Amino acid sequence: MNFKTTEFEAAFGTLAQLPRSDLPEIAFAGRSNVGKSSLLNRLCSRKALARVSSVPGKTVTVNFYRTGNVRLVDLPGYGYAKVPKSEKKRWAQLLEGYFRSNRDIRLVVQLVDMRHEPTADDETMLAFLSETGLPFAVVLTKCDKLNKTEYAERLSAFRARFSELSPELLIPFSAVRGDGAEALSAVIENSVKP
Repeated sequence: MNFKTTEFEAAFGTLAQLPRSDLPEIAFAGRSNVGKSSLLNRLCSRKALARVSSVPGKTVTVNFYRTGNVRLVDLPGYGYAKVPKSEKKRWAQLLEGYFRSNRDIRLVVQLVDMRHEPTADDETMLAFLSETGLPFAVVLTKCDKLNKTEYAERLSAFRARFSELSPELLIPFSAVRGDGAEALSAVIENSVKP
């Protein structure tokens, strides 16, 4: 796969707008401000493919990107407190609707901030992925913000928490330095092999 050829296709704000699934999809999920847009930009070696904001809760649509015969799907972030309940409900319906709409989802890349324990919303999402049997990888973002000791401690804690995951499916990642980009690319490519 050549991620450098990735192009934005479309964004949809309601479940009814979502197009039929006609290509394998890699979905990116995580709480608001966990770094989904930054990860996509780093993965695709593009500075502004996905819009990055310093204000959490900016991805409010399901955004589709195409790279070859695969779609990368940037899902709305969850868990941002300063959003009205009605908006949170719409996001939840959109997320759940996306996952339950019979799509060709080959992998869910679940982002968790490496500096912290998974939030209650992260745990809910991880439980949902486990219950539905969707294949997923856990990407630990912002690993560059930890010193060596903190990094080792956090990685050990996450390995214990995700002991059921194959080691290659738990990936420390830095959008700043590029740590983990190659490992994530390999996992994605593996997931879409015929």
